[in-house]
Amino acid sequence: MAAITAAMVKELREMSGAGMMECKKALTETDGDMDAAVEVLKKSGAMKAEKKASRIAAEGLCAVAKAEDGKTAAVVEVNSETDFVAKNEKFKEFVSRVAAQALQSSSADMDGFMEEKWIDDNAKTVKEALNDMVLTIGEKLDIRRFKKVQSAGLVESYIHGGGKIAVIVEADGDDKPEVREAMKNIAMQVAAMSPQYVQRSDISDEAMAKMKEIVIDSSLNEPDTLPKPILQKLLEKAVSEKLWSEEDIKAYEEQKNNKYLFNFLSDAAKATLAAEAMKNKDAYLADKIFGGLVEGRISKQVKEICLFDQVYVKAEDGKQTVKAYVEEVAKKTGTAFAIKSVIRFETGEGIQKKEENFAEEVAKQMNG
Repeated sequence: MAAITAAMVKELREMSGAGMMECKKALTETDGDMDAAVEVLKKSGAMKAEKKASRIAAEGLCAVAKAEDGKTAAVVEVNSETDFVAKNEKFKEFVSRVAAQALQSSSADMDGFMEEKWIDDNAKTVKEALNDMVLTIGEKLDIRRFKKVQSAGLVESYIHGGGKIAVIVEADGDDKPEVREAMKNIAMQVAAMSPQYVQRSDISDEAMAKMKEIVIDSSLNEPDTLPKPILQKLLEKAVSEKLWSEEDIKAYEEQKNNKYLFNFLSDAAKATLAAEAMKNKDAYLADKIFGGLVEGRISKQVKEICLFDQVYVKAEDGKQTVKAYVEEVAKKTGTAFAIKSVIRFETGEGIQKKEENFAEEVAKQMNG
């Protein structure tokens, strides 16, 4: 059997990008035959890609590719298992090429996208290019999503945190430096404040009804936040009808004028109040005071989730809304500047990350 030298392992590692121990094992299996060892790594790499499919890839990067005409852009999210890999230069370059692929893509969904010819090698598909990168990197990778914007107006982008957040803003208006700067500022706003809608009219009736339902139920389930007249009646009922334990009734009698009353009540007492409030839900819905509370809380939520209602993060007076800022830019530039849509990708959002003990993982690998 040929002696496997460090130089041979180094050469195979540079050729394949695989790990040192994998390269040594492949060379040992093939008696030092470099070409055969590469074939072994390819085969084992395909197997690894399948084995890693059950792992959770919640780290990674987002990237944006923009056409030279400034009217088309694409954003992608590519996930890895660890943040360490997300900092790998080969991984970064791969994510950049996936964004370039998305920019020229005509696919409407991920299935079609993955079957497209790879931008850097028409002999393979995007899926095959991904599997090759799995072999190179040594852990599960996933091209999770992409979005392409082709506009009759303008597009601008912003990357935050080295690729943790990526934003595309689409707007109408003349292609002027001042307009581009404003779009970049708004992209930064979107990255920081994560609005779900551009303006209130974008919220569907169904979404608004769901929001109202949640606000109503959450308000009733937190009785200490209810208006005083409503809360007082609930408290008096709990005492008069002896819905509480003797300890809680005594605590109430002693602390009823204390604004921190709820700190002296048991969890059971609080739960009883919430149950009573929910039981009389229909009656509270007809109460103008409760209705005002609900509308106020909905209005507050709308201001948080609608871009135009948010306070512009660079506002000098700390009060100017994004809508007012857009109108100000339109007036100064003499253009019909208007925001049409925004897209925000954040790495790993919505993915349940697996909590792992790093020391245990290392110990397992060492023992293995």
